[in-house]
Amino acid sequence: MSTPLADKACYSAELPTPRNLTFAREDWEIIARYWYPVAMASEVTEGPLGVTLLDMPLVVYRVDGKVVVADNLCTHRGMLLSLGEDQKDGKGIKCPYHGLRFGAEGKCTAIPAHPKNKIPEKMHLRAYGAVERYGLIWTCLASKPGDEADAHIPPVPHWDDEGYQQINCPYIDVEAFAGRQVEGFIDVAHFAFVHDKSFADADNPEVPDYKPVPTEDGFETEYWSTQANVPHGVEADIPEDFQWLRHFRVHVPFAASLVVHFPEGARLSMLNAACPVSAKKTRLFDARCRNFDTDQPVQDVYDFNRQVFEEDRAMVEAQKPENLPLDPKLEVHIPADKSSIAYRRALRSIGLSEFFTA
Repeated sequence: MSTPLADKACYSAELPTPRNLTFAREDWEIIARYWYPVAMASEVTEGPLGVTLLDMPLVVYRVDGKVVVADNLCTHRGMLLSLGEDQKDGKGIKCPYHGLRFGAEGKCTAIPAHPKNKIPEKMHLRAYGAVERYGLIWTCLASKPGDEADAHIPPVPHWDDEGYQQINCPYIDVEAFAGRQVEGFIDVAHFAFVHDKSFADADNPEVPDYKPVPTEDGFETEYWSTQANVPHGVEADIPEDFQWLRHFRVHVPFAASLVVHFPEGARLSMLNAACPVSAKKTRLFDARCRNFDTDQPVQDVYDFNRQVFEEDRAMVEAQKPENLPLDPKLEVHIPADKSSIAYRRALRSIGLSEFFTA
């Protein structure tokens, strides 16, 4: 049974087949119909940028400022277009092998060996929808140029609110499955044990009760605790008995946001947007905003985010099995796992198999 969002995500376009598929084909067919971030907007220029999404090699570039996402193989002789040089003319990219040019929507615009001949339709690249939002470039392998209006991009709470500073932390590569990474992000029982060197209190491991509430595309939950969210070594005037609210929202298959409520109305909002490079590699993108310390250097934010996610990465990369067991009988659960259980249930609801990585 699929969720309403899964139904909306199912474009009619015939899906391409990656040459080296690491997912079970039936599961790949499902998750390929969602939108994922593949690059930071700041790194996409007129020159070609090579990325991979769900085992599919892609090239990302700009034409007259507009982002293009297409297959990273020249249709002529299969050369990686990402090896081409920046043409610096705003008109597209050039194949480094025979000089073919590709512009808007992946259309071939020039064949230097035959400049007067008509360009065959088959010479155009397969291109996909491309959305620039939250400082990230998003695409969907089941989309085509023109589908952007129907793109379902997970939101970053407060991103456009007045008084909030918008920040994009550098992406982080994790040698693990995206489902494991997302589950780690929403786990509330690991703070005292994994993040005791960055922000958490090792002597405060108890997890208060909380309740996930289903949404159209996943679930949300409000988690209250006395576990602080201030980097160690940073002075902050926090009442001793202050109750921290962490509001999680999960968007299947591989995105989750977190809004942390600080004293006196301060808010930190972040989107954990996982790009499943393959079944065993994830590129984690982070878009966040805050309404405090907006005049402070963002490098401190980058450094703290890196420290926290390096701590998480050490755990996620060591988990076995590498995939995410969706059958609830395959692992033992405790009450603190309510978010994990809700996440796995949401993944099952869109039709994924019990073990949906290869």
